[in-house]
Amino acid sequence: MSSRDLVIGIVFLSQTIVGVLGNFSLLYHYVFLYFIGCKLRNTDLILKHLIVANSLVLFSRGVPLMMATLGWKQFPSDFGCKLLFYVHRVGRGVSIGSTCLLSIFQAITISPRNSRWAELKAKAPKYISLSMSLCWLLFMLVNIPIPMYVTSKWRNDTIKKIKNFGYCFAVSNNITVSLFAAWLSFPDALCLGLMLCASSSMLSILYRHKQRVRHIHRTNLSPRSSPEFRATKIILLLVSTFVSFYALSSICQVYITLLKNPSWLLMKLAPVFTVCFPTISPFVLMRRDSSVSRHLTTWVRKMKSLNLLISI
Repeated sequence: MSSRDLVIGIVFLSQTIVGVLGNFSLLYHYVFLYFIGCKLRNTDLILKHLIVANSLVLFSRGVPLMMATLGWKQFPSDFGCKLLFYVHRVGRGVSIGSTCLLSIFQAITISPRNSRWAELKAKAPKYISLSMSLCWLLFMLVNIPIPMYVTSKWRNDTIKKIKNFGYCFAVSNNITVSLFAAWLSFPDALCLGLMLCASSSMLSILYRHKQRVRHIHRTNLSPRSSPEFRATKIILLLVSTFVSFYALSSICQVYITLLKNPSWLLMKLAPVFTVCFPTISPFVLMRRDSSVSRHLTTWVRKMKSLNLLISI
């Protein structure tokens, strides 16, 4: 094993371990709050789906790449390759869709009463579950052709392009590659556009809110923002993180598709950027969920009060 493969393997290993621990910690947080009877926010359902989607990306892309880079010789079968790529694409798509829906619903939540979003404030929470179900269904259907272009065996075919991903191979010809790329990119581009529009709306609302409370900041007081606006800032940080890594990953993927023999570094950087968002996002969201300690403290106090009443 070369030193460069070892370095990339360690990077994949670190991303996978940190990402899995982060996502499972956040999922445990929501399960814990559910069992102690705490009322969750409307957008927490979207976050649960985002955690599941991130975990699928880590297990279907991060783990195989880590094993292949570190010299693991037991490559998956043809069915295994098709399944891994399909699960990865669905998880990646749902991650995009969840982040998009999260930004849209948050923009609706913090919108003023006299805005065009006001009518949707009461109705939006009712459609969160349906929206997430449609999101899963959409990306499961869009990515159905993926298994047709993935194989576990090297094919010496001069007509078709062969891309080596380390543990599986992607096969495509010059005619279909552009159409297939456009087919896969359309829902991503749509979600990205909606995400940017919602983020722009949130930034505008935050700016107007800051202008209204400017006179408060001129005093000696140091008021804290409302929980809704603190959550909005974290969601904007999450969206900017996603857009940054998505852009870097997309640029690498475009070069890999267009180049006949892409470099080793380019082939490794693309999955590194792909796995970055599922790894980092749970820690960004943990800043949003500073209510963990507050809920835990409340639960402990209730248990102490109950034990005191029982003892009396």
